[in-house]
Amino acid sequence: MLLAGDIGGTKTLLGLYDPSSVRPRAISIRSFPTLDFDDLTSMIAEFIRTDEVKHAPIDAACFGVAGPVIADAATLTNVPWRVDARRVAAAFSLRRVDLLNDLQAMAYAVPVLREAEVHVLQEGEPLRGGNIALIAAGTGLGEALLHNVNSRFIPSPTEAGHADFAARTEREITLLRELTARFGRCEVERVVSGRGLINVYMVTDKQPCTAAVDVDDVDAPAAISLAAIDKRCSSCVEALDVFIEAYGAEAGNLALRSVATGGVYIGGGIAPKILPALTTGAFMRAFRDKSPLETMLQQMPVKVILNAQAGLIGSAVYAASLS
Repeated sequence: MLLAGDIGGTKTLLGLYDPSSVRPRAISIRSFPTLDFDDLTSMIAEFIRTDEVKHAPIDAACFGVAGPVIADAATLTNVPWRVDARRVAAAFSLRRVDLLNDLQAMAYAVPVLREAEVHVLQEGEPLRGGNIALIAAGTGLGEALLHNVNSRFIPSPTEAGHADFAARTEREITLLRELTARFGRCEVERVVSGRGLINVYMVTDKQPCTAAVDVDDVDAPAAISLAAIDKRCSSCVEALDVFIEAYGAEAGNLALRSVATGGVYIGGGIAPKILPALTTGAFMRAFRDKSPLETMLQQMPVKVILNAQAGLIGSAVYAASLS
């Protein structure tokens, strides 16, 4: 059996998998509030105490973590944890434990996703031998590449969410000025993420918010999105409009950098929840608005990942490939 994990800034998924198929079969999956635990080992200990897991012969494990992995360890970007693969292996007598960047882990799931687990924003025409790109906004912003090497996809991590935000329009230039003044530097994640949506809302909020959004509430991004989709607040509508265009533009940037003629996938927790806003056309217009390469971008398939367990599945796929 394999232990897989998807460690996020808000929640963590742990799963026990049977590795006997290309897409490992889930035996047991649990969700944990990440910050309810001091570290990953205490969370794993809680998970393996459950009846379905406690007697399972776990041989190896893989965890997707929100941060760069260096020398089999990672200090998480948005969580006060340091995860060390060797310590986890020793604590639970596992033959092998691997850590992947969380978007690299999700990338391993992309080739095994089923048709019902994605929503098509642009049909496109995938090229044989083409690369695939993955971008995912959630608590933060992650990006990964799937390099096509001899018809085999090799996921590669990035920390592109911390690259500079590229403003394109007058309102984005205003946003850039405001966020640079506040933070000293404006990385893409300051705009395209859950917290980024709050930043956008606070800058664009020129009218009283009729949705009474509390920006200090953990659910503020969801409240802004829902009020915007329901057209209950003009300030929320404006904030989500800016967010959607910035998200589409950054997805297009990633598509160009990776020459993603095999397709672009939109992952993360936000996209499925704002699907009505993603399908208005604004996202794809910003994605394609890259003269002189609009035609190439028009031919790239663009899909939203609907399966919230994609990162977990990817960790299991990677672990199974090593067994």
